[in-house]
Amino acid sequence: MSYPSNLKYTKEHEWILVEGNKAKIGITDFAQRELGDIVYLDINTKGKKVSQNDIFGTIEAVKTVSDLYMPVTGTILNINPALDADPQLVNSDPYGDGWMVEIEILEEGELASLLSSEGYASIVG
Repeated sequence: MSYPSNLKYTKEHEWILVEGNKAKIGITDFAQRELGDIVYLDINTKGKKVSQNDIFGTIEAVKTVSDLYMPVTGTILNINPALDADPQLVNSDPYGDGWMVEIEILEEGELASLLSSEGYASIVG
């Protein structure tokens, strides 16, 4: 499995790609493999401030539903519109077209609490 070094990670299996004061967030390759075939995402937090470690939506696979946790405090600017028509983009391209939300980072200092790719790889084996 791959864990790109330009991303930061959470123990709950989300990734964040920081681009200035904005960031894109998704789930890791490990997480999508554990979930299996993704069939639906329920993210209705656009325009809302979500604190670090709070739930910003849910992801539904064939046999389970899991919560999605915010890596850092931010306001959700966009939800990936492509996932409505093709939620399996999370399976096929978790670090690219399968991103879930774009946020404005409100607490930049929280980035220091996230894992590097090596740190994340060490906890998932």
